[in-house]
Amino acid sequence: MQNVMKRMLETCKKTTELIDKQLLTPLTFKEKMQLQAHKAMCKTCSAYENQSKLIDSFIGSWFGKDASKSKLEEEKKNKIIDEINKL
Repeated sequence: MQNVMKRMLETCKKTTELIDKQLLTPLTFKEKMQLQAHKAMCKTCSAYENQSKLIDSFIGSWFGKDASKSKLEEEKKNKIIDEINKL
């Protein structure tokens, strides 16, 4: 049973990476099939995808369209990193 759980967690990790990747670049056919197959079995990863898309849309509305594709100025990046480190 532990092997099954370990394998599932590894698969979830790969799936979340694919979910994040698809927001930035197109996935290969193989990656798309892996993603769809896993999400069909895993409600947690499906929820993660929905949340990730929602967060991406919020960020886009705050910073304008294509915010995830634009580059932040170095000063702004450092300010964000500083704020994260304070948490």
